[in-house]
Amino acid sequence: MGNNNIGIDLGTTTTIIYIEGKGVVLNEPSVVAVNTETGKVMAVGDDAAKMVGRTPAHIQAVYPLKDGIISDYKLTKELIRRFLMKVYSSLIVKPQVAVCVPSEISGIENDAVIEAVASVGARRIYLIEEPMAASLGCGVDIFRPEGHMFIDVGGGTTDVAVVSLGGQVRSASTTVAGNSIDEALIHHLRIAHSIAVGKKSIETLKKEVADCMAAPERNRSSTISGRSLLTGLPQRLTVDSMDLLPSILECAEDIVRCAHGVLEQTPPELAGDIFSEGVILTGGGSLLRGLDEYLSQKLKVKVRVAQDPVNCVALGTGRSLDYADRLESGFRNATPGLRG
Repeated sequence: MGNNNIGIDLGTTTTIIYIEGKGVVLNEPSVVAVNTETGKVMAVGDDAAKMVGRTPAHIQAVYPLKDGIISDYKLTKELIRRFLMKVYSSLIVKPQVAVCVPSEISGIENDAVIEAVASVGARRIYLIEEPMAASLGCGVDIFRPEGHMFIDVGGGTTDVAVVSLGGQVRSASTTVAGNSIDEALIHHLRIAHSIAVGKKSIETLKKEVADCMAAPERNRSSTISGRSLLTGLPQRLTVDSMDLLPSILECAEDIVRCAHGVLEQTPPELAGDIFSEGVILTGGGSLLRGLDEYLSQKLKVKVRVAQDPVNCVALGTGRSLDYADRLESGFRNATPGLRG
């Protein structure tokens, strides 16, 4: 594959772009800063993220994807265009672009992704479902007659799939993922501690404190800043793992239900393979402390986090172009006029 082939992990919270021969060349928030008076896009990605919560009233920071799907086509198109211009400089050779999508994306949402990528001049466009991309990004040989199970916990969706012989045997998706955990923690702090906090503080809590297997002997704490809902004044609060546990487990339980549903429908032979080989966790959400242990406990199988969980989907999306003729499902040529 030449280096004019690109893989895009177009995520609800983060977009990651991979170019063959160069590796991951972009990892930035999927956010757009828009002037609401003129409709002009002011910035995207890191530059737009710096404006979140700090902009004048007429400049709005927008995440144009929600729960893994496009909610604002115009802004998504501009987001993709600017990101691709940032990492791909050739004006002569048009790239082949593979984009990952959630397992249960609808036809209308599919079309929105295809049109957004086509608008930037891609020669050919391929869509690959997230679990398939994750499996390729992990380096697992999915073309053998053996079952492998993947759980990809992204920002907007969690996708679960059992893969064998180059195709998805069973799959399911839930909108409970990283953003849901953020919202659960924000809600808990408002109700239990009467404090409003921003996304950066929540990210700190997720990285330093949140733990699906919290117990007194592994309890951690962190001090965050926010605004008191009682006085309206700035406030600092120390939060520990045990305090956050109920909110974390509400979200983790939904992921368990999704994975359990896939396992229930998996043919016995492949279920036996999964019992022997275990389950692989990918996506940024898989870094939540204790999630692998919790899922293992609930699903009664070994669960491990992939070696590079954050970039797995982007790596697999890019590499999928090498295996286009071997992938049986979860991957298709979506080039306008050349679909099939």
